[in-house]
Amino acid sequence: MKKSSSSAHLQHSRDMIMGSSYLPKRTSKSRRCGQDAHFLCREKLTLGVADGVGGWAKKGIDSGKYSRELLKNSVAALDRESRGSVNLRRVLEEAFCMTKSEGSSTACIITLRDDDHDHEHCLNALNVGDSGFLLFRNKKCRFKSSSQQHRFNQPYQLGNFNYGDGPDIAIEIVVPVESGDVVVVGTDGLLDNMFPYEIEEILSRTQDDKNVAKLAKTIAKYASYNATDRYSDSPFSRPRKLAGTKPRLGGKIDDISVVVAKII
Repeated sequence: MKKSSSSAHLQHSRDMIMGSSYLPKRTSKSRRCGQDAHFLCREKLTLGVADGVGGWAKKGIDSGKYSRELLKNSVAALDRESRGSVNLRRVLEEAFCMTKSEGSSTACIITLRDDDHDHEHCLNALNVGDSGFLLFRNKKCRFKSSSQQHRFNQPYQLGNFNYGDGPDIAIEIVVPVESGDVVVVGTDGLLDNMFPYEIEEILSRTQDDKNVAKLAKTIAKYASYNATDRYSDSPFSRPRKLAGTKPRLGGKIDDISVVVAKII
């Protein structure tokens, strides 16, 4: 689900290059699509990830169908938006209303905007649940989005049929950006298995951070390794202990979606 454009850009505008990697938790033929979805739309400087809530599988429902339809409809809604001034709340609300599949999903959609008033460029994000993003400048983490959860391991989620939350629950985030900044976006399969300092270490060893697809693949593989490490002190194991759940070291085996964008 990708869109790209080679059209000329205004000289005052920033651009961003984007790449992605997806590692489904299950590799059997019936589960090859997994529960996650993502899109890249360079034409509108916008990207997004979503994670279908796995509990629907117990009811015989494909947990990833809702997330895939939600982001497909988000891309359709982007067609009516202008580059550099995408209204994410309008996009998400329209996509939510168009999505008719049973199920529910977290979501994080991000766009690069031009602010004509102070000539500043910002990332605008809408986040629902425990997907999210991190901003790195000079290979150091400068910002990390917060997770929305009703309680431990039960994230806010968009959904139909009187199940889930509406798009009005989405948190809006605005972060100023500079040329050279790297944005790492992921579902909880990434964020539950990697600390920011681990991504910093990968960035510090990366000589060509313009190869964002390769960088996304490297980060996803690292997260996948952590997920299967039963003895690691992971971002998932720490809140588990605070929530009063039986303490357990190790990562969380899950679908892993990673999108990397570099501001240029």
